[in-house]
Amino acid sequence: MLEELRRTVWKLHLELPKNNLVAWTSGNVSGRDPATGLVVIKPSGIRYEALTPEKMVVMNLDGQVVEGKLKPSSDVHAHLYIYRQRSDVNGVTHTHSTFATAFAAVGKPIPPYLTAICDEFGGAIPCGGYAKIGGDEIGREVVRAIGDSPAILLKNHGVFTIGKTPKAAVKAAVMVEDVARTVFYALQLGAPDEIPADEVARAHRRYLEEYGQGH
Repeated sequence: MLEELRRTVWKLHLELPKNNLVAWTSGNVSGRDPATGLVVIKPSGIRYEALTPEKMVVMNLDGQVVEGKLKPSSDVHAHLYIYRQRSDVNGVTHTHSTFATAFAAVGKPIPPYLTAICDEFGGAIPCGGYAKIGGDEIGREVVRAIGDSPAILLKNHGVFTIGKTPKAAVKAAVMVEDVARTVFYALQLGAPDEIPADEVARAHRRYLEEYGQGH
């Protein structure tokens, strides 16, 4: 089932270790097929180099395995809750990337200190509260606190990102870590100035409307 989506989600998982966003078997990517509503997600506890498209697990939104011999990611209930609540989301990524998770550990959002934050996130990257692992509590906190951002830090935990596609969610995860690293170093040098809200909005709008080659 969903051969193309399986392959897409598998290939996107390889971007996580490539971009130093995960260690060992931590982290995961999922994608929802808009036509069927089914979700493809990484199996639990499998090393990234051992993953294949065939090992991906297909789930329905009620949490039942539709196809796949392996147990799904332990974060699957968080992913499914987000999909149930956000019809605009078809990709979710979770990491414990070092610099972003350092901000999560102390419960601090990442303010719009950089134009890259304005462009990609349209404002501060929020930090939600602590949520228990294992059920849908994490998904509930993501939906509650993420606002219009494609990314959120969860206190004492890590990073969740969302997107219209799985690729968009993974891109957001890469960019969260990139700006978190820069902001961390900037804070060692002094107190950065936040970019004013009107300029944040202008830069984000320009990025969405003018950046790239169009479609």
